[in-house]
Amino acid sequence: MIESTTKTGFTGAEFDLFLDSRSEPDWLLERRRESWDRFETLSWPSRQDEEWIRTDIRLFKLDRFSLPIESSPACEPETPLLSEGVELAGQSISVNSQSALCTQSDSLASQGVLFGSLSELLQEHGELVQELLSRRPLDAGSDRFAALNDACWSGGHLLYVPRGVAVEEPIHLHSVLANGGVDLAQTMIVLEDGASATVLAEMTSQDDGQPGLHCGRLEMMLGAGANLRCVNLQNWSDTTWHFARHHASLGQDASLQWTSAAMGSRLSKVNQHVTLAGKGANCQVNGVLFTEGKQHLSYHTLQHHKAPGCRSDFLYKSALQDRSRTVWRGMIKVDPAGQQTDGYQRNDNLLLSDRARADSIPGLEIEADDVRCTHGSTTSQVDEELIFYATCRGLARGEAVRLIVSGFFQQIFDRISIDSVRDALAEAIARRVREFE
Repeated sequence: MIESTTKTGFTGAEFDLFLDSRSEPDWLLERRRESWDRFETLSWPSRQDEEWIRTDIRLFKLDRFSLPIESSPACEPETPLLSEGVELAGQSISVNSQSALCTQSDSLASQGVLFGSLSELLQEHGELVQELLSRRPLDAGSDRFAALNDACWSGGHLLYVPRGVAVEEPIHLHSVLANGGVDLAQTMIVLEDGASATVLAEMTSQDDGQPGLHCGRLEMMLGAGANLRCVNLQNWSDTTWHFARHHASLGQDASLQWTSAAMGSRLSKVNQHVTLAGKGANCQVNGVLFTEGKQHLSYHTLQHHKAPGCRSDFLYKSALQDRSRTVWRGMIKVDPAGQQTDGYQRNDNLLLSDRARADSIPGLEIEADDVRCTHGSTTSQVDEELIFYATCRGLARGEAVRLIVSGFFQQIFDRISIDSVRDALAEAIARRVREFE
């Protein structure tokens, strides 16, 4: 059972109550108030804005939700998808923006690794958390959702790996929504120079049929020579509104392999940015989107090459059934200093229904003259000849379609180095596939 938190609202008076309920240093309270002022000044994005022209949020009403006030939620979550059968170095679980459980191996603390709830670690390691947050200045040009999260974040997760430390076993971060709750978490993953880690981040809902709201931020900061593998799964219920900003910053010769999978929510709008800030940085980003019903998933990706000799490889694959819709808008941006850039982006879409729709908008913005940047996009339906071929060999039509969809995603599954995670994602998608209409 998961207990609901006390509910207030999203007015100025309730925001003051929210601040009063927290024991936080003055520098953070000032930062929150600055973001709240920006939130109150900004308007909600509309379809007049280029970034939102294909995503309609007129049915979203913030006043149906409430600010989370500190409480102690009881939690008996179902077995998470990504961590099943995986030996973990640590696990952090939050429910409706409140920390519910944190476990970690003895080896983490002995190596100087900080891990757990961001709100709780702020109390114990305030100076370090302040320094980490200062590396990520407030984005004055961000939209109203980002300002809301900066002002009202609660709970969240923090993984800090000191210089040269290798965390061998995966870290699991689990965010849960329940009873029409709100998740305003900020997650920070910081790897100092030469550090390495594997992170499994998962978002799920208690299946209670109530609408939920996630307005979050994921920040990854990799120092010189750091190496991070991250798998991020969005598996909210189909009544959840999902708004998020995901950002990774890579130092010199840092390496990031990032797999982002989305199968849930009513509507998702995610900005996923990678900044290659150090010479020789390398990132591989893999996206898996599977939609059904009337789901709407919109992902805007940015590969920002600020330094020379960097490589980025973005591959997004979407499969859509029923009346669902995906929007993928990708941009490779190369600054004048980004000479010898190698940038690649691709989006492939598989329509499992005549009523589904996939919008794909790749783009390039190049300000250097010694680069190799390419992009591509494909959209197609399931080939009836392939279904016929499979059924002739004894498979039922539904089994044939599931096999074709699995093959469509296989290129991305092959990039996931953790066998149990790869198999769990493949099985979760296969369970959702129905017979092609």
